[in-house]
Amino acid sequence: MKRLFDILISSLLLVALALPLGLICLCQLVLLGRPVFFQQKRAGKNGRAFSIFKFRSMRTGPGSDAERLTQWGALLRSTSLDELPELWNVLRGEMSLVGPRPLPTEYLPRYTREQSRRHEVLPGITGWAQINGRNGLSWERQFELDLWYVDHRSFLLDLKILGLTVLTVFRRENISAEGEATRTEFSGSDEPPGL
Repeated sequence: MKRLFDILISSLLLVALALPLGLICLCQLVLLGRPVFFQQKRAGKNGRAFSIFKFRSMRTGPGSDAERLTQWGALLRSTSLDELPELWNVLRGEMSLVGPRPLPTEYLPRYTREQSRRHEVLPGITGWAQINGRNGLSWERQFELDLWYVDHRSFLLDLKILGLTVLTVFRRENISAEGEATRTEFSGSDEPPGL
């Protein structure tokens, strides 16, 4: 049922948002040039790597995230419009609408065994952690919320998360970690990885 729901909603949204997506692509080309999309290897279900698609929000080249983040990119991020291309990942079966956010594959060896359980389900565009603090959370708290979702997931919970996500996007809260353009890198927990 979850997969059918993902296919139905992502397909409808991609069709309904075709014009806005096209306009964003055009703005991307004018304001940032190529490439239009940001691609990065992320860990999916069972830790399997896939390429996530987002609208690029930073200039290419050297410099910190804060230095490379453009005004246009900041607007895309604050409105979560940069996440819309992930609907294609959902349609391809690499992601779900709801689940723990997919993180870079280089984080995989840094998780504890318990934290690794977040990969028992498909990653999502939004999730329990995203409506409960988003990037304002510590990594440990985010993983606690991710695991709560893994253990309590249901179709009704997914609907609740989707509804609350709309409110979270309109509030534009916790888009970035405090003092960061995006978020600090996860370097591992105090507990040794794999334990």
